[in-house]
Amino acid sequence: MTPERGRRTPVGGLGALIASAFVVCVLVAVAMVSSGTATATRAALFPHPTPTATVPAWLTAPSSAPTIGGATPLSDSAPVPAASALARELNQRLTPGSGSIAAAVLDGATGQTLYSKSGDEPQVPASNLKLLTAAAVLTTLGPDATLRTRVVRGADPGTVVLVGSGDVMLGAGASQPGAVMGRAGMATLASETAAALAGTHDAAGSPGASPSPAADHGTVTVRLDDTLFTGPSLNPAWAPEDVEAGEIAPLYALALNAGRSAPGAAGARPRDSAMEAATAFRAELARALAASGMKVAAGVERAAAPANAAELASVESATIAEQTGYVLRESDNYGAEALGRLASHAAGGAASNDGAVSALKATAGRILGSSDGLVLVDACGLAIADRVTPAALAGVVRAMTSGADSRLRAALDGLPVAALDGTLARRFGGTASAGAGVVRAKTGTLNTVAALSGYLVDVDGRLLVFSLVANGVDPAARQRAIAAIDSGVAALAGCGCRS
Repeated sequence: MTPERGRRTPVGGLGALIASAFVVCVLVAVAMVSSGTATATRAALFPHPTPTATVPAWLTAPSSAPTIGGATPLSDSAPVPAASALARELNQRLTPGSGSIAAAVLDGATGQTLYSKSGDEPQVPASNLKLLTAAAVLTTLGPDATLRTRVVRGADPGTVVLVGSGDVMLGAGASQPGAVMGRAGMATLASETAAALAGTHDAAGSPGASPSPAADHGTVTVRLDDTLFTGPSLNPAWAPEDVEAGEIAPLYALALNAGRSAPGAAGARPRDSAMEAATAFRAELARALAASGMKVAAGVERAAAPANAAELASVESATIAEQTGYVLRESDNYGAEALGRLASHAAGGAASNDGAVSALKATAGRILGSSDGLVLVDACGLAIADRVTPAALAGVVRAMTSGADSRLRAALDGLPVAALDGTLARRFGGTASAGAGVVRAKTGTLNTVAALSGYLVDVDGRLLVFSLVANGVDPAARQRAIAAIDSGVAALAGCGCRS
């Protein structure tokens, strides 16, 4: 499903109950913040959103205060962990067995560095790079933007053109209003296109009506315009074995199921996702037009849509915030690459891999004050050539939780919850259970890399953000590195770390 490869420690039934209790108590903390108990901290952590910001569902206060105890509410008067005590707790845990773990821990309220272990040294971030991609697209397109996949009239009589807008989470069937994957469906787009064609055909003799593409020819021909994305569709920095394994595929401006053969399907991906989507649309259009007597020509060819072509129908994606949340939670490479290109396009650049890389670097400069130490060749973190410092990754997380740009808050809803969902669903059990339900973080896993960047509220009520990145890990012993990272983050959650 993602580049998050490797087995994870399962959580038993009791662990799941404990994790659920922690999450409930985190909601209590949010309720206390929203009611004024921790006014100063709330102002820093959750400033008033701009008109375009989307408030994540998890920030909504519960209708009644749960009585289950366990987690500590966020407090503006909570003590800051002592750096020396924090170092003692972390140093003994961050022993990956092979390779090394670089780390940075920041105070969420002030940004003060509380712990650094090679935190300013660039590391291979793996999928933790998706945090920067999320920040880029949320601050360019905006969290409430949607992507419209359109059908317009072609230049030739009897021709319609399917135009991609960068939505790679299209569905083959009817649009699913409550979903992220498949919010916009090819069957719905085809049905609306057929209605427009048939309606115009029936009214062709009325004053002011435009002739239907099929009015004179009886057959509709479908063309595909996927010219929004430019440059190479397949990044040469990606290992061929990762492409063959289905970790990624050539990028196009429209795709079904984030470039997979079916939602969440593993294994090899379609090599031409745009044509897959267009072929699905053509088949649905043929079915939708059958009753009218119109036919649809076999096959689909690529052709750019005419400028200012009349629109026949369109469908809209889930919001950028929702798509970003899906990408972070499931660590979806294809979706991340599309969002990176869209961020570049929204900022006035090319919707290409080079454009995406430039957009990510510009975002780092805006929210961190510098892009020093940043070496990027993609937007999803699959390339082993990417380099980001743990301090920068922690800084991105802090900008999401406490920064001035409230559009970044939308990313928080996509961070997996330890022991409960996404790529953290089977982690933080056993000796790391202090983090279950309390930690929200983005995972990152490659053959020789394990990373985790996110935030938590510690046992004293202090907001902490962190990034732990293991490089040079023996692939056969990668689980030990993951366990060391989880142990260190659990210590952050549970120790308080006074001097």
